[in-house]
Amino acid sequence: MTEIDTSVPHSARIWNYWLGGKDNYPVDEAAGDAYTAVFPGIVTIARGSRAFLGRAIRYLVLEAGVRQFLDVGTGLPTVDNTHEVAQRHAPEARVVYVDNDPLVLAHARALLTSTPEGATAYEDISLFEPDRILRAAGRTLDPGRPTALVLSGILGHVADHDRARDLVRHLMAGLPSGSYLCVNDGSRGTDPDYEAAQDGYNETGAVPYFLRPVDQIEAYFEGLEMVDPGVVSVPLWRPDPSPDGAAPRPIGQHGGLARKP
Repeated sequence: MTEIDTSVPHSARIWNYWLGGKDNYPVDEAAGDAYTAVFPGIVTIARGSRAFLGRAIRYLVLEAGVRQFLDVGTGLPTVDNTHEVAQRHAPEARVVYVDNDPLVLAHARALLTSTPEGATAYEDISLFEPDRILRAAGRTLDPGRPTALVLSGILGHVADHDRARDLVRHLMAGLPSGSYLCVNDGSRGTDPDYEAAQDGYNETGAVPYFLRPVDQIEAYFEGLEMVDPGVVSVPLWRPDPSPDGAAPRPIGQHGGLARKP
């Protein structure tokens, strides 16, 4: 097993820290605090992204009737993981998680809990191997039934946008009619402070994450039937009522959901 280096910060552990998780080290807290000192809004973006994912899965289960999920680029387990949200509303839901980070693999047991009626699995495969992902998913999911492909905060790690689009197309081509694509990623054009902070982070030598213009995020859904309201800043996607009645505010994170005809 690959040894986990706790002497340098790790993006998955930093994200976990921002979400209030415990799977991180002092070096990650220091890096996370340094980022928030430049751009405090990153915590809002991390939590807004997670909240969007929860609402999208809830829609898929309760309104679209989806019972199978393929979550690629899973990241570290935190609160309301895909299987937890899906199985809360449909205990028979089946979920396959895919990542190839040794840190995530070390914590994968937390992703493998399941209701007795459903199933969860973890596959240690890179996003850049879509055929392997689809074959592995077929061990847990019924390839003839609609599946929701979840790509949450992962496509920004693919430096070339055309390659990222090809990976999405390849994965969706392996799923049947009636399947769904759920994407959310960091975006440009909403928050200049976020863009400056992320560009600075990318120059530190850490694994880069590229923010993309909204039209490039929309391009992932080409050929699919968008679910209203389309690709929007994630707090604006089917928001739950706010306790104080305040309207949701846009952040530099866009996402959407679409159905394969």
